[in-house]
Amino acid sequence: MLYAVLSGFVVAALVPWLHWLFRSHIGWVLAVLPASLTVYFASMIPAVSGGEIIFQQWAWFPGMDIHLGFTLDGLSLLFALLISFIGTFVMIYAGGYLKGHPALGRFFVVMLSFMASMLGLVLSDNLIALFVFWELTSITSYLLIGFNHDNEDARKCALQGLFVSVIGGFFLLVGMMLLGIYGGTYSIAELLTDSGDWMSAAPVALIIICVLGGTFTKSAQFPFHFWLPNAMAAPTPVSAYLHSATMVKAGVYLMARLNPAFGEEMLWTLALTGFGAVTMFVGAWLSYTHTDAKKVLAYSTVMALGTLTMLIGIGTHYAMIAFSAFLLGHSLYKGALFMIAGAIDHEAGTKDLSRLGGLRKLMPWTAAAALVAALSLAGVPPLFGFIGKELMLEAALSAGPLQALALTLAVVSAMLTAAIAAVIALKPFYGPRLDTPKKPHEAPLSMLAGPVVLAAVSLLFGLVPGLPETMLVTAAVTAVAGVPLDFYLSLWHGFNLPLLLSAVGLSGGALLFFWWDRSREPLRRLMDRLDRFAPETGYFKALDGIVWLCDWQTRLLQNGKMGNYMIVLVMTTVVVVGYTLAAQHGIRFTLDWQDINFYEMAIVALLMVTAVFATTTRSRLGAVATMGVLGFMVALIFILFSAPDLGITQVLVETLTVILLVLVLFRLPGFARYSTLFEIFRDGFVAVSFGLLMTMLVLATLDARMFEPISSYFIEAAYPEALGRNIVNVILVDFRSLDTLGELFVLGIAALGVYSMLKLRAEKLND
Repeated sequence: MLYAVLSGFVVAALVPWLHWLFRSHIGWVLAVLPASLTVYFASMIPAVSGGEIIFQQWAWFPGMDIHLGFTLDGLSLLFALLISFIGTFVMIYAGGYLKGHPALGRFFVVMLSFMASMLGLVLSDNLIALFVFWELTSITSYLLIGFNHDNEDARKCALQGLFVSVIGGFFLLVGMMLLGIYGGTYSIAELLTDSGDWMSAAPVALIIICVLGGTFTKSAQFPFHFWLPNAMAAPTPVSAYLHSATMVKAGVYLMARLNPAFGEEMLWTLALTGFGAVTMFVGAWLSYTHTDAKKVLAYSTVMALGTLTMLIGIGTHYAMIAFSAFLLGHSLYKGALFMIAGAIDHEAGTKDLSRLGGLRKLMPWTAAAALVAALSLAGVPPLFGFIGKELMLEAALSAGPLQALALTLAVVSAMLTAAIAAVIALKPFYGPRLDTPKKPHEAPLSMLAGPVVLAAVSLLFGLVPGLPETMLVTAAVTAVAGVPLDFYLSLWHGFNLPLLLSAVGLSGGALLFFWWDRSREPLRRLMDRLDRFAPETGYFKALDGIVWLCDWQTRLLQNGKMGNYMIVLVMTTVVVVGYTLAAQHGIRFTLDWQDINFYEMAIVALLMVTAVFATTTRSRLGAVATMGVLGFMVALIFILFSAPDLGITQVLVETLTVILLVLVLFRLPGFARYSTLFEIFRDGFVAVSFGLLMTMLVLATLDARMFEPISSYFIEAAYPEALGRNIVNVILVDFRSLDTLGELFVLGIAALGVYSMLKLRAEKLND
């Protein structure tokens, strides 16, 4: 499985060469990879459907006991097959849709990386690896959405999707780290197996909130749903792949994967059921109010994502079965419908449903595929979408405390979905022929293969539901529920309440379809009024707030004054390091004066006097001389404590420093006071605070010695390894030679700088 994931990145690296070699046939050539992956994963169906879980592991960071593991069970196999199977036709479709585009090679590089990232995400057993692939899908989708980077809207929409998903990714990272810390492992399989052992001590509510923060933003749950329709700025092949099998399904996948651990938590079930039901209705309603084919389909994807989230939250046996069947059905018909929308736009020059009509005779294959896929979207028998919808309504009848909300919104959403399915299937192809910007004709084979095959599979699975049940759905249900469930899929379960509710949805959808033309203008006015309270409006206001905050802090903290920069850096260090020191070590003042000699106290007093004089004198020369005295006192301390070499070095350094400063300051203008009294006391407070912090850190370091001092090593190794008996010289010249060389370079550069200034000054005087 590792090689299956890496193959996408490897082929992506070869795309520029392949594009040069195969030109207009590049889509067919690149489709070989996902087709091969489809065959590979399909070969695993017998083992997985028989209850086997295939696990593969490679050492990643052995020192930290972190391994790169991949798991193939019913859930990951279902997603892997959808990603590779639909990806095959998306590659072919993209080659025809973007034929002749100058950046086609770049497109396929990112597209293959996107596919590989999604495969890695659904197969990963390691939380860290899953998060890496999670972020890779965000980055690659950003590049795909903004593919037409010359278009300002495309850039804006790409950034919007990236911002929302990255913010959610931050929450997800926190949740995953908490899972790994409290679970004692980063293996998802081990966390789910031993969930009862670690959940009692873990902050479960915080983990759930963090995980849902990541999954809700990724899968466009209300109120984060607005970014997904805006992602339609991407080329249609991207939209088809993103909405059917990748990216937006990542959040749904992770919720389903973690459901065995959190399925009994009230916060988990209520949050998923409530937000999922609301997202389902909002997506269906907004889909009904638009006329752009891609926007209509995008909002219907929001509806489907909300439905899947609601089903995970309900958590009953019927809900788990409905989740797997609805997921499979949605992927098939949504991929087909997006490719059909792109084909209409490509051949007719518009994707506005209100401007299309009478295309059936000009585009017969497209019309047939659209009809079958739309019937599956509406949930009409004998399409597989009908089975998923009926199971969803059955699950909504047992939604626990939120049953009334879930059932009501499910039925209303079914009506709206049936109406938009009728609009998509009938409006462009039937009725009077309307003028379009381009003369329509049937799409080429590369753009027809995907819709026809996906629509045919949806019909086949509906007519023979036992086929997907035994191959995919049963194992996926077991993985999501955590236990094997006994069920069977069928088009006919007798006359029951879900069948009645399904009929109500179709009847209501028919009425809404006939009212669609007359409702557009009232709905537009209504939506204009509601837009002021829409989540997207809040998003833009939040961006404006961030810009204002950045402007304010720039004026306050980054105003070009070096003094302000130093104060901010120093006080930040004092607060952060000081708090850590007080919390982790404590501040203890224990003074012992017994071993302190009189001359040592005199030196310390002289140091303090010189420091105060240097900061208060109005003479630059006096300040420099005083600082030199301070340095000489430090050298005297070295000598008194048996370090004459260090003392000599200190004297030489201080002498050279004083000479350099005197030469520089001699050329500067006279002393002037630019600071106010408040600024003087402020700077004094900052300096004293930093000095106290450094003093306490030194004392804490001496007090909290955790290892034997390194001095014993230098004493033992000085002569045998460096052939020197002067240990200080050996340290400076041999053990820390690079550090000493760096100091020499610093002094040399400073000397060159002073010489250059003096030379420049002399030349000006001569001129």
